[in-house]
Amino acid sequence: MNVKPEAEAEGEGVDEAKSEAKSEAKTEAELEAKSEAEPEAELEAGSAKGAVSAPGPDGEPRKVSRRFPLFTRDTARPEGGGRAASGDAPAPARQWPLLSVVSLVGLGLILTAFDVFRVGTILIGVALLAGAVMRWWLPGVGMLAVRSRFTDMVTYGSLGLAIVLLSMMAQPKPWLEIPFLDDTLHFTISS
Repeated sequence: MNVKPEAEAEGEGVDEAKSEAKSEAKTEAELEAKSEAEPEAELEAGSAKGAVSAPGPDGEPRKVSRRFPLFTRDTARPEGGGRAASGDAPAPARQWPLLSVVSLVGLGLILTAFDVFRVGTILIGVALLAGAVMRWWLPGVGMLAVRSRFTDMVTYGSLGLAIVLLSMMAQPKPWLEIPFLDDTLHFTISS
């Protein structure tokens, strides 16, 4: 009879060990499933532990995953590409640098269409030069900022200068004469 209680005690110990092993396996499986689901949840939520990215709409830094996204949601704002006026101002007031350049270019095109070619094209070049100066001088120029500050200044400045110089050298009766260009042109045509 003594053997039976020991066998029953052994059976109970085995059952307890089996149930403990099952519960441990269950908790390990739950932890694995949770850890596998966490990256997907983090990717969906757009946050990961410790990773900080660009500021969100409220101005606070967002925590995002360091993984490359499957779909690109936005691009980085160019340097100085913030609003030129406060957020409370209407949209045209926030984009005044771009609107001033575009309106000067439009006025230059209208003048050119009404046969005031030289003044119209000089106005277009001056508008681009003004865009380069604004890009250099102002901390935020709105949508006038397309690339980096240096690239925008070089692009606007060189195009504006080229347009102004070409319009001043245009025939008939050029305002600006550069002798070596005249010699180059005559050499090219005579050869």
